[in-house]
Amino acid sequence: MASNLQYIPPNTETLSDIATDVIRLLRAAGETVGVAESLTAGGVMAALTSIPGASAAFRGGIVAYATPLKQLLLDVDSALIAKEGVIHADVAAQMAEGARRATTFDGAQTTWGIGTTGVAGPDTQDGKPAGTVYIGVAGPGAARGWGPFCFPGSRERVREATVIEALSRLRDALAKRRGDDGERTR
Repeated sequence: MASNLQYIPPNTETLSDIATDVIRLLRAAGETVGVAESLTAGGVMAALTSIPGASAAFRGGIVAYATPLKQLLLDVDSALIAKEGVIHADVAAQMAEGARRATTFDGAQTTWGIGTTGVAGPDTQDGKPAGTVYIGVAGPGAARGWGPFCFPGSRERVREATVIEALSRLRDALAKRRGDDGERTR
C-alpha cells in the first residue's frame, strides 16, 4: 500500500486564503457548490461558510459519517463499497456527485460537488492506516477522485489537511475551467 501513497508537499496557504479563492471563483462564474463529508465532519462546509458572501455560492451539504448514509443519502454504489470499502477514490467521486444531487433544488442544479473520505485515526479502518484520505470533485460533465493521500499527525491535523487539499482541488478545477491564471484578488 505504501507504494501507492501520493506525496503532497505542505501547503503554506491558509485555509481562509483557499476558501476565499473558491468563493471568489464560484461567485464570479455564477456557480454553486455542495459538499459531502465523512472524516472531515463538516470542516469543508465550515471553511466555506466562514467567508463573507458564501451564501451566493454555497448550497449546503451532508455529513455522511456512517457507511449506510453514504449509500442512502449520496447514492454511493453498494457494490463498490462491498468491493473496495468506503476509503477509496471512486467513493469520494461518487460522494461529490451525490453532494451535487442532494443540494440541487428548484430546477437549479448545483454546479460543483466535493466529497471527502478517509481515516482520521488513530486506528486503522478497512485495513487503511490513519492519515489515508481520498478527495472527490464533481463538476459539469465529470467527477474525479484523488488519492490516496497520506496526511501525518493527529486526527485534527489529518482533518485540517484534508479540508485544505479538498478546497485546493476544487479551486484548481474552477481556475482551469475558467482559464484563470491563479492570481488571487482580496
